[in-house]
Amino acid sequence: MAIISESKIGETPFQKLIGHNKHLMEAWAGLGSVLEKEGLLTAKLKEQVRRTLAQKNGCEYCKAKGKPKAETFDEKTSIAVGFSEVFLSYPNGNIPDYAFNILKEQFSEPEISELCAFICFTIAQQYFGAMMKLLPE
Repeated sequence: MAIISESKIGETPFQKLIGHNKHLMEAWAGLGSVLEKEGLLTAKLKEQVRRTLAQKNGCEYCKAKGKPKAETFDEKTSIAVGFSEVFLSYPNGNIPDYAFNILKEQFSEPEISELCAFICFTIAQQYFGAMMKLLPE
C-alpha cells in the first residue's frame, strides 16, 4: 500500500497518487504521453530503456512491468540501454564524455536530446513511485 491514499483523479495507481493535484497530474501525464510515444526514437527502444532504469530506481510498481528483453535489442537499443546504465552509475548526471561520444556514433543530436529527456523524466517517475511506496496491483 502506498504511503498516501489514491485520489479519484487519474487512470492508473501512479496517476491517482499525483491526482491530488489535478493540474499537476494532467501536465505530468501529458508529458509522459509525449515522451513515451514514437518520436525520433522508437517507443520500443524507450520501453527497453525504461525497463533498464526501473531495475535500479526502487519503484516496485515500475519493476513489475518486466526486465529489459535483450534478445529484442537492435544496435541502437543496445547503445541507448548501455547509456542509461552509465547514467545510473554516475551521480548528478556527470556522465563521462566517452558515453556521449558512443551515442554520437549512432544517434543524431535531436535523438540524443530526446533520449536524455526521456531518461530524466522516467527516473523522476520511478523515484516518485519509490518514494510513495507504490506497489504493483
